[in-house]
Amino acid sequence: MANVVSEGTTARGTRTSRLTRAELALATLAAGPPAPERTHSVLEQALVFTGAAFAGLYTPGGGDALCLADAAGVPRTLYGLRDTYSLAGQSPPADAHRTGRPVWLGPEELAAGADSRRMPVGDVSLAALPLTGEAGGCLLAVTERPGGFDDEDRACLRLVAEAVACPAPAPARAPRVGELPPGGFGLAMDTGRVDVDDDVLGLFGIDRADFDGKVETLLARTVPDDLPSLMSVVEADHMSIGERELEFRVVRPTGPPRWLRLRGRLLPGGEGRPARLVGTVADASALRSGVTDVARVQRLAAALATAGTVRDVSQAVVAALRRPLRADRIALAELENDRLVVTVLDPPEPEAWPELWRLEWRSEWPDAPVRAMPTLAAALREGRASIWPAGTALEPALAEVGPGGLAVLPLPADGRMAGACLIGWDTPHDFGPDERALLTASAGLAGQALMRAHAFDAEHELVATLQRTLLPRRLPGLPGAEAVARYLPATAGLEVGGDWYDVIPLPDNHVALVIGDVQGHSAGAATLMGQMRTALRAYAVEGHPPDVVVSHANRLLLDMETDLFATCAYVDVDMEAGSAWSVRAGHLPPVLRHPDGGTEIVPSEGGPPLGVQSEADFPMTPIRLQSGTVLALATDGLVESPDADIDVGIDRLARGLAGADPGHLGLVADALLTGARRDDDIALLLMRYDGLAVRPLRESWTVWRVPEAVRHARRFTRRTLRAWGVTEETDAALLIVSELVTNALVHTEGQVRLDLTLVNHRLRIAVADGSPRTPVKPPSIGWEATGGRGIYLVEALSAAWGTLPVGGGKQVWCELPLRG
Repeated sequence: MANVVSEGTTARGTRTSRLTRAELALATLAAGPPAPERTHSVLEQALVFTGAAFAGLYTPGGGDALCLADAAGVPRTLYGLRDTYSLAGQSPPADAHRTGRPVWLGPEELAAGADSRRMPVGDVSLAALPLTGEAGGCLLAVTERPGGFDDEDRACLRLVAEAVACPAPAPARAPRVGELPPGGFGLAMDTGRVDVDDDVLGLFGIDRADFDGKVETLLARTVPDDLPSLMSVVEADHMSIGERELEFRVVRPTGPPRWLRLRGRLLPGGEGRPARLVGTVADASALRSGVTDVARVQRLAAALATAGTVRDVSQAVVAALRRPLRADRIALAELENDRLVVTVLDPPEPEAWPELWRLEWRSEWPDAPVRAMPTLAAALREGRASIWPAGTALEPALAEVGPGGLAVLPLPADGRMAGACLIGWDTPHDFGPDERALLTASAGLAGQALMRAHAFDAEHELVATLQRTLLPRRLPGLPGAEAVARYLPATAGLEVGGDWYDVIPLPDNHVALVIGDVQGHSAGAATLMGQMRTALRAYAVEGHPPDVVVSHANRLLLDMETDLFATCAYVDVDMEAGSAWSVRAGHLPPVLRHPDGGTEIVPSEGGPPLGVQSEADFPMTPIRLQSGTVLALATDGLVESPDADIDVGIDRLARGLAGADPGHLGLVADALLTGARRDDDIALLLMRYDGLAVRPLRESWTVWRVPEAVRHARRFTRRTLRAWGVTEETDAALLIVSELVTNALVHTEGQVRLDLTLVNHRLRIAVADGSPRTPVKPPSIGWEATGGRGIYLVEALSAAWGTLPVGGGKQVWCELPLRG
């Protein structure tokens, strides 16, 4: 399937500045937090240094498969990536793990691969790098940048793969409180790590080799109805010093739940020691009567209540049914028109399913019309669970799914069939009345959950697409400055919100830096973010001063009649003068790092958030910039936390800037984001002001509406060019001035201004007036025409010409190259 290509031309001994920054960042993480926090932080470096949109770690798991262990970036579902890949299958992760060589795939290779139907259309490239070490596995990365991963990106990805494969030193385990007695346990209240006796694991039905040391693993086996009372013991906020005792139930693979009795006491911490809950767990089933399979339905209902995506729903159904029913295979599929689109096959290997299904294999799942399986079609029409024991004559596509017994569960939702669940056994299986009731009840729950999850997935895809497309794909190059930006989505909820940033080049060597945050995390917030970014850019390009730009955006948001508001910081930087004007609308102030290393939080009055007050003032604050000054704009996700005031976070940002090297602006941004909380989206925009190497020469002339206006404008032009030492192209410049000034006086009203600019042997002539109408060249001019030739003359004499909106009017400009 995948073509293993060469590893690029970047030599291992050569280190670019980006590689150096990547090595420094990964070296810092090596001494940082233990796994899994360290692993996730390392994966985030792949996003920072290679421009990857997604980075995932796949490690060998049960069932001879590579399983997704951790991931960073946008949701993997946007690129059709799976949770598991068969080690024996043909896929980039499996190829990289099996051969030990990297796999680099561009859009054309992905389109020709087996997973092409799941992948989005566009400039998407994929990389799979094998991990060294005994366990193996691979690092999977996806980018949407044109051209895919270049040589430098590939070298950075190799560094990330090496860092992910090298485990961090194991953290010291919290000391036990004495030796654990039979049935004893000790729970660290700060980390949730628990030491348990083998007898306790046996009561929960967990093997020692499969236990990960987390209290959540034990709580997952608890009957949902008993979970609140048990949480009152294992959460420190609810536990008082002293003895506690309660009984609860745990679900077993077969039979009724088992009753357990917990006795425990909380030992307070101190002097760096965490509080611990210690006690014993014993079997109390002999004192309790048995219960039916209703407990399994309750457990499934609790799992489906928190399942957000179609994948989550499918996995919850598999976990609730396959092991308790001792089934050999289970499939869950959505019904789309006349086809079943299977979302989960367990086990996932194609070899575990009928040969006819493998002949119809499309990407990961079988894709056959329902009419090809009449028994299944009839069950979906009737809408009732159908159970066929061993030996029932069924079409081959179904008979081989369950030769020892087959259950087909239509999944009803909102008066129609949302899909179907197929459960099969290889050996003869007896279906008891309790089991039939369990299957019927589970089908109803799964159908409703599947419809909800489908809607959630649709919204998730929508807002994620909005987030990617509405933010700038790249920042423009700036004269006399360098700008970098970073965006990190929140790790909870829909993972998209309203944070945005923008860099807007403006005429006369000005640039506008914008950062903002729309309230909330939803499709509405993402849509409004795009509207506000577009509006601010449009108002800025029209030539309005900063306070007017922000005021216009405020009125626009109020006119939208939305319940959301937005904060914004807008900075207009004059690259020639080394000055700027800042406007705040309920947003954080800019932070400056001066060339001597000192930092300053720019004091500014600011105005209210956008969309709150119709008559609001947005005062401007002046900022002086020296060569080497770094200006930082950030959203509150970087500086705000539940346990600290926002001023503390801004001071922390200023200290981070003070200790950074402004010569490597990308490294500065990466360092400021290291260790940042991910409860909210984070946007960061940095600009280092270097100053223009060559300052333009500028002169302006206000053209009065008098009979001799054009002659005065020509005289001003000739005098200015003589002062600048320009002797070439003088006649052409005077003719252009005559035509542009005449057009402005004849066809517009109000003030007219002539601007001359000389830089790098190019003369720019611009005439501004109060009319927004752009001059149009007439399609044809006859010999008898008395006008209309002006624009043709300007076009013929200049190297380039055009118009710009300026403060409600326009500016017509042209450029003349001068011989040195």
